[in-house]
Amino acid sequence: MIVALFAITCGLIFLVLSADRFVEGSAAAARHFGVPPLLIGMVVVGFGTSAPEMTVSALAAMEGSSGIALGNAYGSNITNIALILGLAALISPIAVNSRVLRQELPMLTAVSVLAAWQLWDGLLTRIEAVVLMGVFLGLMAWTIVQGVRREGDTLGQEMERELVGHPMPIRKALLWIGVGLLLLIFSSRILVWGAVELARSFGVSDLIIGLTIVAVGTSLPELASSVIAARKNEHDIALGNILGSNLFNTLAVVGIAGLIRPLAAGPEVFSRDLVVMAVLTVSLFVFGYGFRGPGRINRWEGGALLTCYLGYNLYLFSTSFW
Repeated sequence: MIVALFAITCGLIFLVLSADRFVEGSAAAARHFGVPPLLIGMVVVGFGTSAPEMTVSALAAMEGSSGIALGNAYGSNITNIALILGLAALISPIAVNSRVLRQELPMLTAVSVLAAWQLWDGLLTRIEAVVLMGVFLGLMAWTIVQGVRREGDTLGQEMERELVGHPMPIRKALLWIGVGLLLLIFSSRILVWGAVELARSFGVSDLIIGLTIVAVGTSLPELASSVIAARKNEHDIALGNILGSNLFNTLAVVGIAGLIRPLAAGPEVFSRDLVVMAVLTVSLFVFGYGFRGPGRINRWEGGALLTCYLGYNLYLFSTSFW
């Protein structure tokens, strides 16, 4: 068990460091090649912050650990909304000014419903994984169009200020991309092995480990970027990180894992985890959409999200170890 804990700790540390370097390098390289700032914020950063979830879930699927593959993806979504966005809103109430983000809120809700519908029978088949990837590619096409057309969107303006304030030579950017990818794969393998061994040591399912330790670990890049953005009053970046990551997790992360190997899910995934994820997603839509004007996630709502996260994890702990 000590070796497994050491592997998880090392895996998480290298995972966070590699994801940070990968995001920085990707954003700088995209800017160098003339990619619009809005597109960088919506696609490049979203892909980069979800890279840990992608590598972990893909490797877990290869090794037959469906619980970690699914728990990592859905647990990260729960962590992103309830823990990270809750903390960010407590630091600074999040005003949703970006029209693109307001359009993504109902999309994320619809995608969550699709995920629940696919897993109601306890199995994600390769055909269903293809559907997820098809929706993901369609969403990426829409995102590219929005990124090119909406030059005046507030998310693009905030991202432009961040890129200008942190310039990076193209050689260094490409180096960070390569190093980040290699470290992502290496650290993910260590993390998955340690998580499986820890689950066996405690006699709990790998799903629980995926929903808790692995999910929080792979969400650390989103935590850092969203909290820093909230402190700078860059509200659209703080929310955009979460929306982009959750869309990537639900569609691409689960889709890629499902293409590698069909994923079996116990009934608790549908009745417990997907229900919590769906409720949080709908709550985020209600808080942030702004039906009569710009949306806003205030500190009370941030506190409510954090309370939901603590309650969910206490329930997981009580039902798994007692």
